[in-house]
Amino acid sequence: MAKHEHGSMDTSAQEATFHGFLRVATIVGIVTIGILIFMALVNA
Repeated sequence: MAKHEHGSMDTSAQEATFHGFLRVATIVGIVTIGILIFMALVNA
C-alpha cells in the first residue's frame, strides 16, 4: 500500500468546483432577492 503524505494531494479541481459553486449560489441569491423586491414593488 502506498504511503500517504499529508498535504501532497492536488486539490486544484476541487477548489475550482467550490469557487464555481459559490459563484452560482451568489448569482441565484441575488436574482432571488431581485425577484422578491420586484414582487413587493408591483404588489404581487
